Amino acid sequence: MKYIFAVLVILTFVGCSSKEAKIEIEDLVNIPQDVKYFTKNIDENVTLYEVQKEFDRYYFSMWNIEKPNETLEGVQWPFRSYRTGKSYGENLQLLEQKFFDEMYENSNFDSFLTLNKRALTIKHVNLRAFPTIRPLLKDPSLAGEGFPFDYLQNSTVCANKPILVSHYSKDRKWIYVFSSFANGWIQADEMVFIEKEHTDLWQNAQQVFIVKENIPITNEEGNFLFYSKIGMMLALVDEDDDNYTVLAVSAYKNNQAQFLQVKISKEIARKGILSLNKTNLELIIGELSTSNYGWGGMYEQRDCSSTLRDLFTPFGIWLARNSSMQSRKGKVISLENLSNNEKIEQIKKEAVPFQTLLYKRGHIVLYVGSYNDEIIIFHNTWGVKTKKNGVEGRVVIGKSLFSTLKLGKKQKNYDEEGEILKNLKSMNILTQKN
Repeated sequence: MKYIFAVLVILTFVGCSSKEAKIEIEDLVNIPQDVKYFTKNIDENVTLYEVQKEFDRYYFSMWNIEKPNETLEGVQWPFRSYRTGKSYGENLQLLEQKFFDEMYENSNFDSFLTLNKRALTIKHVNLRAFPTIRPLLKDPSLAGEGFPFDYLQNSTVCANKPILVSHYSKDRKWIYVFSSFANGWIQADEMVFIEKEHTDLWQNAQQVFIVKENIPITNEEGNFLFYSKIGMMLALVDEDDDNYTVLAVSAYKNNQAQFLQVKISKEIARKGILSLNKTNLELIIGELSTSNYGWGGMYEQRDCSSTLRDLFTPFGIWLARNSSMQSRKGKVISLENLSNNEKIEQIKKEAVPFQTLLYKRGHIVLYVGSYNDEIIIFHNTWGVKTKKNGVEGRVVIGKSLFSTLKLGKKQKNYDEEGEILKNLKSMNILTQKN
């Protein structure tokens, strides 16, 4: 009898906690979460030549330089930004100076830019600020800090993307690399070196763009190579009615490339740059809508800026890594010193759906149109800021969504000071020039 009573008590508490933990975000309920609603009136006659013609130059840039235009001081920024007393490890305890000393020693900066070899990633890789998989967190007791905000996670790079290798770490487990949009440490077994004659052939081939997420790509023997990701581009070798044959690489000995001809279904890829039309936008955004929030691309997910980078890649529009730099692309229109109503009026007047980014410090979103006369955006976000008695909190969303510029406005203790609309600094139309 005591056992039955105990079980009933446990079930009661579990039921209560589940009910209390459920938080509904109004926009997720009231705003259509299907991209097809917002593509109804899209302009399909947009000319993208001016922005598309620079895409290949950016994408393959690391294969076409002798060495990066970067200083040693520039790449050492993490050692100036993160220090003892404010940095926490995976056990949520303060990191000791020993950790930073070991990271600096292993970084082997005396060898910076001595290798300068062209390479390709062979898997989806994390670009790290220190040569380690260990995290560095800020005060976990503060809202918006702690998990999942590992400040050593700089970005991610898809499989088979061009990189340039600067040098090895002292233990030779890590290499410092530059991609077209970010740089950092990856593990040495995550890439292969590639000769210039092969990089020339690769980048001069017709390209195939991935349009479906998380489909396993295998070699002829059925061995796994990597998952398909929006934002990935592969060199075309041949095609038949159902498949493309593309070039991929795996590792041979001493980080040398083993070239593979891999078949991928035409259901998950398209030949050449996509037109910015209704059908293609629905396809790409429909796939990206399934992505959870991943700070710096962690766990093979996406944050706000990587969502937009990958979204526009199949359309041949190159975007920088972070939100601040992305906000400078195309025709930039300042929203500084405007009231909320003036910002709304300006956006409705000049923004072009699916071609315009809206930026506030630390966050960037895509303007898609309106619903019930409210401006609607597509973005990937961690959550909604709250404040109670001067203490910040978060209502966690942690995924891609369509929302208004006042996301979470009906949440208890909603922090208006953190509102997207109030903090908008600019908008930029990617397909237009200043």
